[in-house]
Amino acid sequence: MARRPLPRILRDGGASLARGRDLARSAADGASDVLRPLIILSRGLVRLLAAGRRRWTATPRERRGALLFLTAAAVLAVALAPYGPVSALAAVLAAAAWLGRDRAAATEESGPSEEQAARLASLYEALVPYFAVPEAPEPLYAHGGEWERALSDFGFDEHGRLAALTVAYPAYFTDGDPESRARVERLLHAKCGRGREYHFAWDEEANRLTLTALPPLPTDIPAQPFVTSPGEVVLGLTDALAVRRTVPLVDAGGAALDVPPVVWRTGTRAPEPHLLVVGRPGSGTSTLLRAVALQALRGGDVLVVDGGGTGDYTCFVGRDGVLGVECGLTGALGALEWAAGETERRLVAANRARQAGEAPPEDVRRPLWVLVDRPAVLGHLARAEGLADPQSHLRVPLRHGRAAQVTVVVAEQYDCVDGLDPVVAQYAKARVVLAPASARQAAEILGAAPQSTPAAELPPGRGYARLGTGPVLRLQVPATPDPYDDSAADTHREAVLALLPRRGGSNLAKQAGPAGEEVPVETADAVGTAGAAEESGESEEPTTRPVRVSVAEA
Repeated sequence: MARRPLPRILRDGGASLARGRDLARSAADGASDVLRPLIILSRGLVRLLAAGRRRWTATPRERRGALLFLTAAAVLAVALAPYGPVSALAAVLAAAAWLGRDRAAATEESGPSEEQAARLASLYEALVPYFAVPEAPEPLYAHGGEWERALSDFGFDEHGRLAALTVAYPAYFTDGDPESRARVERLLHAKCGRGREYHFAWDEEANRLTLTALPPLPTDIPAQPFVTSPGEVVLGLTDALAVRRTVPLVDAGGAALDVPPVVWRTGTRAPEPHLLVVGRPGSGTSTLLRAVALQALRGGDVLVVDGGGTGDYTCFVGRDGVLGVECGLTGALGALEWAAGETERRLVAANRARQAGEAPPEDVRRPLWVLVDRPAVLGHLARAEGLADPQSHLRVPLRHGRAAQVTVVVAEQYDCVDGLDPVVAQYAKARVVLAPASARQAAEILGAAPQSTPAAELPPGRGYARLGTGPVLRLQVPATPDPYDDSAADTHREAVLALLPRRGGSNLAKQAGPAGEEVPVETADAVGTAGAAEESGESEEPTTRPVRVSVAEA
């Protein structure tokens, strides 16, 4: 019996089948390319119908009649309008084309790398002793547990350190206890890196703790005329999310910026008319007082009492609007006693004006600022000499200064806070804390613990501010150095000199002219000759080289 030959498809080893599959795939690809617009429109129409059906299902039964009536009215209006059906068809096709387009494929969830996962696992294990309880039936925190259940919304910076994190904690954790919060914040600060500042937001309702790495505040903002209303003082700069206001500034390089400020309001309607500044040596307390004095001189009088005797306020000697700069005990006692008497005089004058139905006198409406630096040192010297404490003269301005347009600013160091008069702590409710301080120290002065942890090293002028019962804000004081300090930057010193008023005291101060100007230093004979020439109506151009007059020479 002859054997029948195998079919060609079997003899060729499936080569023809492969060619057929390739041809079919090519035909399908070509057809899909040709019919792609139709496919997109069909897919979009299906999605439109699905969206309409979901909308109809989600509408309550009592509202479906009104919805159907509005839909019918809209269809009738479109049908009667010129070119209405064509426009409606074009709009439906455009919406279908938009909804039916090929959406970008969802990228695979890029989970943390091995190093990041190890860091998160280590952080989870470190949080176990704080959040774990043996009695919990399904503990959220347990040794060897899954960190994915507790840690979410994490983000890392370019150095591989945590920049954002959301920590879920059990409901039985005492999140209302400041000590419990502080322990967890210290742990997170240590695990995430001590070289940065972190903001902690506790959500007691959802049992969530959100950690965010804060960017550093700018330190190159010099002193300048701030755009504020009368009675407002810019204490410094803060975070953008902390306040709803910005002020235009110019940095040291001349670039224009819009920076959120910490604005302290003073005056008769100010809730907190007096300020207390606490810091450490070199932390910037004198810088803040100079910044306040420069802003106060724009529309008021300033009296400065330097209890530390450091000479940080010699640039204000003899300036217009500066009533005095006292460094000694006798001068400080006399100045503060005069401030108390001036406050009483203003109160009496304002009361008489109100009784007569008139406006208060101009000298009563003009603000008076009393800046006292290191009053505890003056109190110690006064007790050693058997004199009255100079702080006792601050009681009247502190108690009645709001009605008399008198504002008191007191600066003291941490070690001498106990030496402050109780009236200062009672009435100076606007508080500023500079230099690194623990949460307990900051809470004792500010009345509430800050929501961020300070870095290990802070620049001068960095700290926290709290105005009355408001939130605790991060603060960076503008660079306002002593213009006679050679160690400060020239741009910052020149900015301070430009803001100082003209000199109006001694003859040498009058010769110095306005702040920031170059004044020729002449001998006594030259001064006399110039004065004689001025009396005779003749004047000559100075031939000497102009140099800046210093207080030491004065």
